[in-house]
Amino acid sequence: MNGSRVSDLELGVIGNCTFAALIDRDASIVWCCLPRYDGDPVFHSLLGAPKEMEDGGFFAVELEDQVHSEQKYCGNTAILETVLHGKQGSVRVTDFAPRFFWRDRLYHPQMIVRRLTPVSGTPRIRIRVRPRFDYGSTMPSLTFGSHHIRFVGPHTILRLTTNAPIDYVRDETVFNLSRPVDFVLGPDETLSEGIAQTARSFEERTRDYWRHWVHRLAIPFEWQSAVIRAAITLKLCTYETTGAIVAALTTSIPEAPGTQRNWDYRYCWVRDAYFVVRALNRLAAMHKMEDYFDWLMNVVASASGAHIQPVYGVGLEAELTERIVTSLPGYRGIGPVRVGNQAYQHFQHDSYGNVILGVAQAFLDKRLLSPPTRMDFLRLEDIGRQALSCYDKPDAGMWELRSRARVHTTSSLMCWAAADRLARIADHIGEPERARDWRVEADKIRQVILERAWSEKRGAFVESLDGEYLDAGVLLMAEVGFLAPDDPRMVSTLRQVEAVLGRGPHMMRYEAADDFGEPKTAFTTCSFWRIDALARMGRREEARDYFEALLAQRNRLGLMSEDIDVETGEAWGNYPQTYSMVGIINCAMRLSRSWEKAI
Repeated sequence: MNGSRVSDLELGVIGNCTFAALIDRDASIVWCCLPRYDGDPVFHSLLGAPKEMEDGGFFAVELEDQVHSEQKYCGNTAILETVLHGKQGSVRVTDFAPRFFWRDRLYHPQMIVRRLTPVSGTPRIRIRVRPRFDYGSTMPSLTFGSHHIRFVGPHTILRLTTNAPIDYVRDETVFNLSRPVDFVLGPDETLSEGIAQTARSFEERTRDYWRHWVHRLAIPFEWQSAVIRAAITLKLCTYETTGAIVAALTTSIPEAPGTQRNWDYRYCWVRDAYFVVRALNRLAAMHKMEDYFDWLMNVVASASGAHIQPVYGVGLEAELTERIVTSLPGYRGIGPVRVGNQAYQHFQHDSYGNVILGVAQAFLDKRLLSPPTRMDFLRLEDIGRQALSCYDKPDAGMWELRSRARVHTTSSLMCWAAADRLARIADHIGEPERARDWRVEADKIRQVILERAWSEKRGAFVESLDGEYLDAGVLLMAEVGFLAPDDPRMVSTLRQVEAVLGRGPHMMRYEAADDFGEPKTAFTTCSFWRIDALARMGRREEARDYFEALLAQRNRLGLMSEDIDVETGEAWGNYPQTYSMVGIINCAMRLSRSWEKAI
């Protein structure tokens, strides 16, 4: 029998934009939080299990005498197929979370459907369903029916409905899989139709939904499969109920072993979300921008002109108190396991620019069904005034330093972007005087950055005003239009950043040590920023080579986490990382040959 222990991030993702689950190469569900992304992980074996309790936190399909497995997504969908091969036969496991339109509304229940089909021989399997509650510390009580098992926790009841022999499932008995069987795990509700009929119908409808969604994407000619998988993954990281976008689906996957850099990323950073929305906009996935606009304008309205946090809960929760969970040992036993994120208390002044960048296109795009109003613009002006008040003040920066504050160049840059975009929006909506005022303010910030962030000694823009260290974040100057890519200062900055922070196709985040010392792994987003900068500067062949090298670092399903060990190529950090998946889309769109030239 295959085990349920996870040793790497070769994980598939299924979901339906209300929740998600991670499935390992042997078809074991090892991570699933309910009732939403930041909820209790009812399946948590990705982070281990409590020592004092029986092994649990997974939903495993175990094949007797398993030899190897194969795993892939059904083309252009979020439906995952795993084939387990053994000496006596093979079985295909099809996993998905239902998502489709039904009765003129979107149907996306908190439900996992697993369909098992014998492929060859007579496979002998064992089903082990062991959810736990309260981060693994509480075992459920079980009740049974003729075709279901109820897992009753303190706050949650899960029902597993199946046409497999219920005794075999309940007792974890090995049995011959002589015919297809189905499992539906979800709320404590009776299915309205038969189990097989429900599973088959839901699979067909979910497949159709995803293929139609992908059909509408404006993808590049080259690297189509990589872009499609990245787009689907980004969509799976959106919480459609409110429009929020999580940075990743997991908590506490360390950035590198033994570093204490274990964070909870199951929340919405306005910085990360801006990049996600921008990437999906480039693919013409406009609906996400409208959803995120609604979520973000709620943030703006709630702030009432006061401080904007860098991160919020998916339900607009402002307080994300960080605590350490002692019941779970952590990924590969590497703790701590954290819930919540102290970053909500930080002052990260780039947040103001990221808010306005995240909604700016909505004011200019005539395709939107519910375009922004003048009142929305006036509320954004409050955010802009906050940016004007703090662009030259110390903060924690985009890398969220916990014990050191500086006037970070990227924070000042994004404050400039806030004023610059407000000027553009004002001009577009017929407010010339406001546009003129915001342009004056933007020019003032720009001059300060040019004078104080440039280091003659380093021949580069540095990480803080009047500072001395290099930081890959300054490459965003070209991204947001602060300087032309061929400006000699940008060319020199890229050259210096590459020399100091480059590791082959990879890039480290920054040069100076932080709260935990010097970073030990490359930050994948920075590697993509470098590729984008190279392409903008005309070094396209180098950019393409680095891009291909990074694509080779994806796992077998085309997904990426946050960090990469430059020596081994091993993935670290929370998973899947939206920042990383954004990089795939942006670089493919920039580097691909055009359809006209390809045909």
